[in-house]
Amino acid sequence: MASTMTMANGPMVIERTFEAPVDRVWRALTDPAQMRVWYFPMMEDFRAEVGFETRFNVHHEGRDFLHIWKVTEVVPGKKISYEWRFGGYPGHSLLTWELFGQMGMTWVRLTHAGLGSFRGDLYPELFRDNFVQGWTRYMCDLGDYLKG
Repeated sequence: MASTMTMANGPMVIERTFEAPVDRVWRALTDPAQMRVWYFPMMEDFRAEVGFETRFNVHHEGRDFLHIWKVTEVVPGKKISYEWRFGGYPGHSLLTWELFGQMGMTWVRLTHAGLGSFRGDLYPELFRDNFVQGWTRYMCDLGDYLKG
């Protein structure tokens, strides 16, 4: 079960423990073939290398959201961070995945900072609560993927 900690203007944090070893969770978070299964099927490429940038479009309710990610930090098997922007919309955020292993299990902390910069007041699809719902769903999808 995922737990969500969120402050109105602070980073959104979701934590969850998975019954899978760290190396398996790390691959699910960084291998583009695996990411396409549980995360973003339209993503063409991803590399856990600082400076790597990818772009892919997500069509949602008649609108296009060009996702622009740039990897900013990589500690293999432990942490990956990437800048997250949407082409044509204001804002700039930072998404961080942190992994902590113990006895064959992995505790994951997802932190998404800067959500307020997306101006959810002007663009309702980018409202903070939508990110909380979306990340909660993605954590469940990751859990289901890891069980398979």
